[in-house]
This record gives sequence, structure tokens and C-alpha cells, in this order.
Amino acid sequence: MAGFETVVGQEPIVEHLKKAISTGKISHAYIINGDRAAGKEYIAGIFARALQCEKGGTDPCEECHSCKQALSGNHPDIIRVTHEKPGSVGVDDVRDQITGSVYVKPYSGKYKIYILNEAEKMTTQAQNALLKTLEEPPEYVVILLLTTNVNMLLPTIQSRCVVLNMKPVKDDLVKKYLMDELSIPEYKAEVCVAFARGNVGKARLLALSEEFDKVREEAISLLKYINDMELPEVMAAIKKITEYKFDVNDYLDIIAVWFRDVLMFKATHDPNSLIFTEEIQSIRKRADKSTYEGIEKIIDALDTAKARLTANVNFELTMELLLLAIKEN
Repeated sequence: MAGFETVVGQEPIVEHLKKAISTGKISHAYIINGDRAAGKEYIAGIFARALQCEKGGTDPCEECHSCKQALSGNHPDIIRVTHEKPGSVGVDDVRDQITGSVYVKPYSGKYKIYILNEAEKMTTQAQNALLKTLEEPPEYVVILLLTTNVNMLLPTIQSRCVVLNMKPVKDDLVKKYLMDELSIPEYKAEVCVAFARGNVGKARLLALSEEFDKVREEAISLLKYINDMELPEVMAAIKKITEYKFDVNDYLDIIAVWFRDVLMFKATHDPNSLIFTEEIQSIRKRADKSTYEGIEKIIDALDTAKARLTANVNFELTMELLLLAIKEN
């Protein structure tokens, strides 16, 4: 089964959607708001299949013709809106894929469902084009807007949608999911949980990523020996990281967790409170060398580096400034 019971955490959203199905009070538009990889598409997919399911329950049966079509990505009345430009969803994307066909009745389903991922990337023009449909939608239309930042959508769009906010999932639930469903060993599950910060999808991606282990090893190796390295060596190590298909924010998170461990050990001297338990020797060494103030400065420098990268500041310059902060402190 791949119905609502497979969603980890997010009970309020699941209850809301199931109740909407059971009472028949389906809104014409929903915004599912949550972090990247948190499972927005997964939930939207279950909801869409349940709405179209021929058996008519609150969960998709996954066996009828409609469910099978939806699972294979070929349901004519579940439309996933795509966009050519990675950075924006333009007015033509909305016109060609939503507003242009919205008044054509469903082919076989009860509803015509549009799923737009990365809805926060819609230009103002695109949002205004969509607004006309949201103001007077045909009775069979359901629009699902998936976004990482609901505040990027116009207030007029937000007010015409039911807004469902995803919440971070408790660490023990994420860990249980990784160990039970994906057979991830406990020590690895704990590391993935620490990075995912309540995001089940991210924990899953990290647990299944072959690169995650390699990147983690290289990042820790850099942190262990950085004091003895010259800047060109450090920059060569950083350059190597960019060769992986790995989000640089995740790389910065590895460094942040390591320094959190250093801070924790300095304060408690308790090796059991660490995420990187196998690195206890290096962490102890670093904790002895660094002051509390120094570690705090490094953690601040990591946040600054993330903000700079989000603002498209040059990658190498950003990393150089961060590594200088780490060496100095």
C-alpha cells in the first residue's frame, strides 16, 4: 500500500485531506508548504490518486485502472505542470498547461487535478494568470500548489487556497522509518537524522546516497587537518567537493554538525551526546584547542556562508572566507 498511512508525521495535513475526501468538501485549490524534499509531492500524489480512485475511499486503492494510471504517471486528469527555466515558472507555463485547458472537462476522472511543484518560482505575471482561474474555477478542478516558501505567493492567491504547512517530524520517527522501512543501520540512521532536522525526504536521500558517506569523510578529514594545511591545499580539498552531485548546503551542514559536537563535548565531556561518536579523538582535540567564543564564531561563519551562497556570491570566495574563519578560531 502507498496510501496516507505511509506518510511519516504530518498527521494534521493527512487528517485534513482525508476529511475533505470523506465529506466531499474538496477545495478548488490547496497550497502544501514545506522544505525541499520534505514529501510535498508524495502527499499531493496520494491525494490526487484518492480523489480519482474508482473505489471511492479516503485512500487510493492502488489497484483500479485510475490508480494504476496515476502510479505510472499516465493519468489524463492528473496534470503535473513543468517549467523550462529552472529559476522561474513563467506566464506561458501557466497559460499553456493550466488556464488553457482548465475548461476542458475531465476525460475519465471525477476531477481535473493540476500539481505545480516549486510554485514559489511563479513570476507575478504567472500568478496573476492563475488568479483568474482561482477566482472562478470549474467545479471539477483541483489545483495543488507545492511551495518551499508560501510568502512568495501573492496574498490574493494565498487567500483563495487552503494552506497546509508541513512541520518537522520528530527525530525518533524519522530514525524508526529509516531503520524499519529502508533497513539502514542505527549509527548511519542517527547521522542522517541529525542532518535532516525533521525532514523525512532529506533523511531518506542521505541514507540512500552513496556520495553522502564520501563527502562526509572528506569534510571531516578536512576539519581534522585544517590547522596544518596551507590555504591552496584547503581550496583544492574544497574544489574536490564540487565534483560531487551534492548540495553544498548539505556539505556545510556536515561541518556545522561537527562543530556542534565539538561545542557539546567541550560543555559536557560526554561522548554519548555526540553525533559523530566515531570521531571522539579529533573532537576532543578540537574542543581542547578552541574557546567557546571561537566555536560560536565558526557556527556564525557557517550561517553567513549559507546566506552568501543563497545570494549567489562566488562559491570559492565564500568558502575561502569560511575556512579562514575556521582556521583563525
